[in-house]
Amino acid sequence: MKSVYEFIIKPIGKVYDNSIDVDGKELLLNTSIDKHKFVNNKAVVVSIPAAFNTPIEIGDEVIVHHNIFRRYYNMKGKEVNSSKHFKDDLYFCQLDQIYLYKKIYKWHAFADRCFAMPIKNNNDLELDKEQKLIGILKYGNKSLEAKGINEGDTVGFTPNSEFEFIVNDQRLYCMKSNDIVIKYEHQENQVEYNPGWAKSS
Repeated sequence: MKSVYEFIIKPIGKVYDNSIDVDGKELLLNTSIDKHKFVNNKAVVVSIPAAFNTPIEIGDEVIVHHNIFRRYYNMKGKEVNSSKHFKDDLYFCQLDQIYLYKKIYKWHAFADRCFAMPIKNNNDLELDKEQKLIGILKYGNKSLEAKGINEGDTVGFTPNSEFEFIVNDQRLYCMKSNDIVIKYEHQENQVEYNPGWAKSS
């Protein structure tokens, strides 16, 4: 079983990640299928596309776009699977819908994607707990490395380019390489900002 142009994946766990364990009991955080933040985006690769060579292999864990597993109401008001649903618990996934893949316990950004972690705002006169449009590069790529931008560097990115993900209990911003517009030199005393709720997701 192999698709020509798409990966075939299956979710790790349920399609919706909308509950937490509290003292051995399940607490449901959300009951709506419309809330994209509660859609599971963790999957395992079942089949790789025949038309492309990528570093991703069968069995690798991946972080994908939330719309792959997201359910919808059709024109008759019936709840249905996404258009990416193949059969049973299998789904098709395009190359540009994969953001991270894991190799031997280490995550790697895929294609032109990268991830930055927000930085704590030390200005006591401001209400925002994190600095805007600035972060520490957590997962880079070869394109950024060629420009001298490496993991651990403090970078600035364009407005509305970032998408929020939870990876290893850390809230990270995903964006494309071209959205990184500046590398800050000699940045000291930068503190990563990770809200407490991210650690329980």
